[in-house]
Amino acid sequence: MILEPAKRAVRQKITDVFNDADKGERPVLRRADALFPVDSIAWKVNGDVTTMMIGGVSGLLLQMLHPAVLAGVWDHSDFRADMHGRLRRTAKFIATTTYDHAEAGRAAIDRVNRIHAKLGGVLPDGTPYRVSDPELLAWVHVTETISFLDSWIRYAEPGMPRAQQDAYFDDMARVGEALHADPLPRSRAEAEALIQSFRPKLRADARTHEVAALVMRQTVGMPAVDLAAGVIMQAGMDLLPDWARAMHRQTRGLTTPLVRGGALTTARFLRWAFDGSPNRAVHPDDVTGY
Repeated sequence: MILEPAKRAVRQKITDVFNDADKGERPVLRRADALFPVDSIAWKVNGDVTTMMIGGVSGLLLQMLHPAVLAGVWDHSDFRADMHGRLRRTAKFIATTTYDHAEAGRAAIDRVNRIHAKLGGVLPDGTPYRVSDPELLAWVHVTETISFLDSWIRYAEPGMPRAQQDAYFDDMARVGEALHADPLPRSRAEAEALIQSFRPKLRADARTHEVAALVMRQTVGMPAVDLAAGVIMQAGMDLLPDWARAMHRQTRGLTTPLVRGGALTTARFLRWAFDGSPNRAVHPDDVTGY
């Protein structure tokens, strides 16, 4: 096809965004022997590049409203120099646990558990925290999961049946359980109730706004990709519920339709680029993924 070279070029740029060549990272492979079956809701929702990026940004913005999550980022990561790396590692973890060989998925979970077990500290008010706290992990899990799902619904499947939404939470609870998150929602209603139960514990201060600003300014050094990234970051903020946007000192304005239109155009363009590519193949051997 005459447009195939252009589609391959786009796919390569996206692959470069998600994989650090200097560290020898390779694209995640889609395997029939993954933790989730090929026909699962997790495979459908987690497989769209744009909606996962938007959901990842929105989830991170929600997570940092919890003081202990923010402290974990502040105390134990080089977020000022490597926020892009943090976002990339989250995407890699989701791709590995969804699509890669089940053993690779379990190994990725084990690595995260080992890291979490070592980390902790003291909040500015003197309260101690542990990153491995099951309740804290439950907040991270539910905010991430509902953000991925809501991004998929907004930009891919607005009419997604409630039963399928519930099935997605049930699917993703397998990963949350392996990460020792507790309590774990297994339906949309349970997820929304859990988020509401956390709201009295949430805060936004100068550190929250500093980290959020770094997230929103992320670039990767590729002009065409950075243009799309700007739209994706804004769409991630727009995906937040109104109360969370207010905590981030953001309000909806006249640009909201432009942000959503730009995100939808980006999503459709990338689906076109990946349509018919080896990235969408399910194979027991190596194929190109993202």
